[in-house]
Amino acid sequence: MTEARQIDRLDAAPRFTEHDAVRLNRMFRGSSTDEMLEGVIKGNLAGDLAIVSSFGAESAVLLHLVAQVDPGIPVLFLETGKHFPETLAYRDELAAKIGLTNLVNLYPDLGELETKDETGLRWSYDPDGCCDIRKVKPLAKALAKYDASFTGRKSFQSDTRANLPRFELDTSDEQARLKINPLIDWDAERIAAYFEEHELPRHPLIEQGYPSIGCGPCTSKVAPGEDPRSGRWKGWDKTECGIHTPLTDEGELPPGYEPFL
Repeated sequence: MTEARQIDRLDAAPRFTEHDAVRLNRMFRGSSTDEMLEGVIKGNLAGDLAIVSSFGAESAVLLHLVAQVDPGIPVLFLETGKHFPETLAYRDELAAKIGLTNLVNLYPDLGELETKDETGLRWSYDPDGCCDIRKVKPLAKALAKYDASFTGRKSFQSDTRANLPRFELDTSDEQARLKINPLIDWDAERIAAYFEEHELPRHPLIEQGYPSIGCGPCTSKVAPGEDPRSGRWKGWDKTECGIHTPLTDEGELPPGYEPFL
């Protein structure tokens, strides 16, 4: 099958298989992040796209990169009701500065909050349950109408993200879709240089010792030299909110995948 015919098949079949993710990784092997984003977005290689963004410490880089190609791509923000006020202000400031035109705030189901987190304190005794109500379920509902999503995950952030590829298959529900990690091979120095080059505003909490920023109750300051995400759910055996599931039960790449392609 020729490359052109393969691309046509992708356009005609918006739900994907592991084969599609492997092939896209190989297709963009050696391509810059800019080239990959333009190829995927303008070439319609992944169907209907959205960006999932926390508007956290490093979110501005991916948002700016994508906005240069298409500022109208939906940006999905999980409005959990537990964010720092600084995060909400930063979201609005950044969206305006880089010209995002389709910011979509996702909210937890009010009925479920009333029955499962009436006091608003579930995070203190069941952080997984709190994330499920306020993040996992609202995002799953929103993503049902998209074929692929961009994430801002990077390999240096934690051991659980060290070997992720650019393209992976998200099988968190019955509708397999692509999850695309454009910045997976970027390091902290490259991130910082991009902020400076494009004069992007920084999240105000970074200077206060928060290199990774999530919901207020479950985000702590991090000491110099520590894992940037070690301040998330401190004291709990928890490293992810649940919207990013491991590629396999063992956290290893499936056959055919190669990191950083």
